[in-house]
Amino acid sequence: MKRLLPDLFLEKKTMKANLLFILAPAVMLSAIANLLAQELPRGVPDPFRLTEPKNFTAHRASSNNLDWNSNDDSKHPIPGETTVLADLQGPGIVSHLWMTIADNEYGWPRLLRLRVYYDGSPVPSVDAPLGDFFAVGHGVEKKVRSLMVRDSSDGRARNCYWPMPFKKSCKITVTNEGRRRVTCLYYHVDWQKVPSLPEKPLYFHARYRQALPAPPDGGTYEFLKASGRGHYVGTVLSVVQAEPGWFGEGDDLFWVDGEKKPSIEGTGSEDYFNDAWGLHEDDGPYYGVTVAEGTGLGSRMTAYRWHMLDPIPFTKSLTVEIEHKGWTYNAQGRVKSTFGERTDLMSSVAFWYQEGIALDQPPVPYGSARLPQGNARQIEVEKALAEVKAEGGKATISPELFWSKDVILFQAQGKGSKIEIPFDVPEEGDYEIYTEVAQASDYGIYTVLLDGKYPEVPQLEHEPGADVRPQTQFDGYALETFVGLAYQVGWPHLTKGRHTLTFVCLGKNQASSGYNLGVDDIILAKVGPAAWAAAANVKEPRLPTGDAADLGRFLSDPNPVTRGLAALALRDKGREALPALPALMAALKDGDPDVRFMSGNAIGAIGREAEAAVPALIAAASVKNEDVRALRSYALALGAIGKPAAVSALPVLKELAKIPRVRWAAEASIKKLE
Repeated sequence: MKRLLPDLFLEKKTMKANLLFILAPAVMLSAIANLLAQELPRGVPDPFRLTEPKNFTAHRASSNNLDWNSNDDSKHPIPGETTVLADLQGPGIVSHLWMTIADNEYGWPRLLRLRVYYDGSPVPSVDAPLGDFFAVGHGVEKKVRSLMVRDSSDGRARNCYWPMPFKKSCKITVTNEGRRRVTCLYYHVDWQKVPSLPEKPLYFHARYRQALPAPPDGGTYEFLKASGRGHYVGTVLSVVQAEPGWFGEGDDLFWVDGEKKPSIEGTGSEDYFNDAWGLHEDDGPYYGVTVAEGTGLGSRMTAYRWHMLDPIPFTKSLTVEIEHKGWTYNAQGRVKSTFGERTDLMSSVAFWYQEGIALDQPPVPYGSARLPQGNARQIEVEKALAEVKAEGGKATISPELFWSKDVILFQAQGKGSKIEIPFDVPEEGDYEIYTEVAQASDYGIYTVLLDGKYPEVPQLEHEPGADVRPQTQFDGYALETFVGLAYQVGWPHLTKGRHTLTFVCLGKNQASSGYNLGVDDIILAKVGPAAWAAAANVKEPRLPTGDAADLGRFLSDPNPVTRGLAALALRDKGREALPALPALMAALKDGDPDVRFMSGNAIGAIGREAEAAVPALIAAASVKNEDVRALRSYALALGAIGKPAAVSALPVLKELAKIPRVRWAAEASIKKLE
C-alpha cells in the first residue's frame, strides 16, 4: 500500500515514486518524459503503473444537482454563507480539486475563503482566499500552468493536485465573505478511499498572511512560522506597489529548527521565484509569475514557487521570511536608495506538510480586509446611462452580458469614437481607480482619460533592466465574450464631487470585427496609510442565533447581510422555522435579492406546513424582472408545499417554465402539483 501513496506526506519514499505519483496527475506524458528518463531505469514500460491493480476506490463530491433533470449544477452562496464542498470519511486522500465560479463582485477571488479541516479538528489546516490558493492574487483571474496548480480558460477553471491525506475525516468548505451572492459555484473534489495510512502521515497545510502595508521597521515579511516535523513545499506571493520603483531587492530566508543563521539565504525577490531582472509574466511546472504590471505606483505582482524537487525539511520548527526592500526615491524622483525599506502591500500563501495539525497559525483576516484597498466602492455605471456622453457611436445597456453582469455597451463607429462616464468621489483624497470592462470578438482597443486628461505617471530613474510597463491602453478583443478585464486608470489625487472617465477608441485588433466597448463598472478605493488601517478593521458578520421567532426578527435588520443570514439560519431549521413564516413571507418583498432568494428557500424547507405562504409566493413569482435564482426558490417552495394547498400556483409556474434558467425548477414543481 505504501508505494501507492504520494511521497509528499510519507516519511520515507524514493524520488522515483515522488515523480510517479506527484507529477502524474498534473502534467502530460510528453512534458515529463525527460524527467522520468533521468530518475528511472531505461526501458521502464509503465512508469505510472497503470497495468497494476489499485488498492483504493475512487470517489467524487461535487456540486451536481440531485435532480438529474436540472442543469443547475452549482451553488449560490449568499454573503456570509459557508458551502460544504465535501465531508469525507477516511482513511483517504484528496487527489484533485476543480472549481469554476461566476461572480459579479469586485475582487471576489480574494473574498471567497477556502478551508480544509482534517480528522474533526475545529482548526483548518488550509485557510486561504480561493484565488491566492490557486496561485493568483489580487482578486483577479489569470492562467496558470504548473504541476500542482493549473488554471485554464483564462484562469476561470481552477485545478489543484496537492495530495491531502486524512485518517478519519476531511471537510472542505468555501465561505462567501463578500457583499454579493455568488452567481455560480461549481466544484469537484476527487478523492481515494484507502485501506489505511501510515501511522504518522504528513498533513497538507496552506495558510494566508498579509501585511497591508509592510511596516517600515527594518524587519522582514513572514511567510510561515511552523513547529513540529515536516517540509515546506511552496509559496505564493502578491505585492501591490505602494511606492513607485522596483520593490524586489529583498532576500528570502529559511530558518530551520531554531538555527541562528538561516540555512537558505537568497539574493533577491525575483531570484527566489527563479526569474531575473524583475518579474515577468510566465509559468512553468515549478515556478511562475501570474501577474506582473511593471514597477509603477499601484502595479501588482503575483509569483509562485513550488519546492517539488527541493522541499525544505524541518524536525522541530521552520521560519520562512523575505526582506521587504527595494528602490526608494526622493520627492524629485531621484534614487534615494537601491536597498531601502518600502511600504508595499504584501500578501502570501505558504504551503507545507507536517505531522499532525498545525494549531499555532495566526488568524486570517475577514473578507474585504484582505483586499489591498479594503474600502473599494464598486460603481455600477449602467445606472448613470442617462448622463453618459457618446461621440461617434451609441451607448445602450446590455443586461446580463455575462452571468449577472450588466454593462454599458458602446457601439463605436471607429477610431476616435469616445464615451464619457461620470462618477462621484465622496471626499477629497488619494485614490486608486480601476475600470472593469468586457471583451468580445467585435470589441476595439481603448485608452482611458481621467477628467479629459491622461493620468500622470511619475518619471523615475530605474535599475538597468527593470521592468517598466505603464498601462496606456487595453484590447477588448477576445474570441469569447467575457466580462472581467481589470484596467488600472491610476492612483490620482481627487477632489470631492463629480469626475469623469472617457474611453477613447484607438483602433482595433486585426482579428476583431468591430470597435465596440463594454464597461461593467468603476472601482474607486481610497489609498494611503489611514485608508489601509481603516480597511483592515473589517469585522466578520455573525450568523444570527436563537429560536425561529428570534431569527424572524433579524429579517428586519438594517444590514442586508444580516437579513440574508437570518433567512439562511431559518432555512437550516427546516420545519422548526414555522413560527417565523410571517416574517419570511414579508421578506419576499425585501429590497435585496439575496434576502428574497434565501427566504424562498427557507419557506420551501418548512414544506407542507407553509401553505399560508402560497399567495405571497405567487405574488413574488409574478414580479417582472425578478432575479432568476429568487424565482427558482419560489417555484421550488411551491412544489415543496405541494397539493392541494399550492395547486392554485400552477398558472404562474407554467409562466415561469417559459424562462430557460427557471424552467427545471418550475417543471419539477408542476409535476408535484398536477
